[in-house]
Amino acid sequence: MLKGRFKLPDKARRVFPLGSLIAGLDDKGEDESGGYDLVFQSGEELEFIQPNGAEVAKESDYEFQCEFDDDFGINDKMMDKEDAKAPKRSLKDGPGQVSVMEVIAADEKRSDLEHELSQKEINLEKLRRIANTGIPEGGGLRAATWKLLLGYLSPSRDLWEKELTGNRQKYAKLKEELLCSPSEVNRVNDDALNSDELNVEGDVAGPLKRHGVSHEDHPLSVGKSSAWHQYFQHTEIADQIDRDLQRTHPNIKFFSGDSSFSRKNRDAMRNILLLFAKLNPAIRYVQGMNEVLAPIFYVFSTDTDQQNAANAEADSFSCFVRLLSDSVDHFCQQLDNSPVGILSTLSRLMDLLKANDEELWWHLESTTKVKPQFYAFRWITLLLTQEFKFQSILRIWDLLLSNPSGVQDMLLRICCAMLLCVKSRLLSGDFVANLRLLQHYPDINIEHLLQVAQDLSPDTVSCPLSL
Repeated sequence: MLKGRFKLPDKARRVFPLGSLIAGLDDKGEDESGGYDLVFQSGEELEFIQPNGAEVAKESDYEFQCEFDDDFGINDKMMDKEDAKAPKRSLKDGPGQVSVMEVIAADEKRSDLEHELSQKEINLEKLRRIANTGIPEGGGLRAATWKLLLGYLSPSRDLWEKELTGNRQKYAKLKEELLCSPSEVNRVNDDALNSDELNVEGDVAGPLKRHGVSHEDHPLSVGKSSAWHQYFQHTEIADQIDRDLQRTHPNIKFFSGDSSFSRKNRDAMRNILLLFAKLNPAIRYVQGMNEVLAPIFYVFSTDTDQQNAANAEADSFSCFVRLLSDSVDHFCQQLDNSPVGILSTLSRLMDLLKANDEELWWHLESTTKVKPQFYAFRWITLLLTQEFKFQSILRIWDLLLSNPSGVQDMLLRICCAMLLCVKSRLLSGDFVANLRLLQHYPDINIEHLLQVAQDLSPDTVSCPLSL
């Protein structure tokens, strides 16, 4: 069977109600029109290039607005008006114009990366070092590098064509098996059966044969083993996926809008997420997975190689499964208190903060009691996709994917650096102010943040520049 090739580990049994734990993603937070309680602010826009080189879309700045209910004892009315205004984020994360030296350095990096990717046998260690400093835009460099870093492509270029062809064919077969209704599957099977019978018996005139319909498997069947029952269950998941995809980066035309281009992209992402849910019934689809898929699908779809761009859906599916398998244990309730559960991961984040700045750790944990569950749960499970602008997310993921110790290790370092970089504001804030700050993380120089993250040590105190 093909299904087992793309399934996550079987130890995932029960799933966290992610929507209820990530503020702003719970269905209960929807307004009457069915949308999440989000606040979008117009701002400077993000340009990106399609494979043909034409400008396609831009992203306006937006703020992820989330509220706690009365159980936490706060709401927007309790927030200070000035603190409630999240700072507007500019397109560039650093001030000033690009210097000549920076242009030269970028050209040298591009040249080094192109040279490495052209090798018959790619040196992954060298590739990680280059990607660690940020992958240049354009030329499909990021798409090829991410596929290599995720293990989707082998270091041997001679194997790429065979690997890509095989994986893309498997994905097409999965779609045929799992995304068709039972009636469509039966029709295809009947056609194949009739064709086989004609080949054996010849084209002999006679009455057509009707294939019986099982009493246990029909559209009104409620049996759990019924293909129709399972199909209708998954239509509910598909509806949830569709609602979430409508909210995915709503100001980037690649994802949002009524154009055939954006609808085609959403349809492809829908297929990926629905297939994942069907292949992993213990996990299914969880709100927020659309946000994790978005950077992968965007990068692969905008590859300048036309054949790769045309197969972005199949490639994205495999890479999405690989990426998510590294953090799937965070969604398993029975693993809460295990070494791989989400509570353990949050605890490790606080241990890392304590090792690097005990004063700030004490202020958050004991003085203001701003627990990481209130803000870092979303940071970790969604791989920081809700905290920064889209272009910055791509840069952050260059570092996450190139980390030799794995995505989760560097992710915790970046989360810790995010706390350290707003230390002065956190130390002067109370519970409400600090919670507000961490749920609406301010504009920051991304390169500085990532450098702080890489400089962290478990047994030395780092003193980064605070905002």
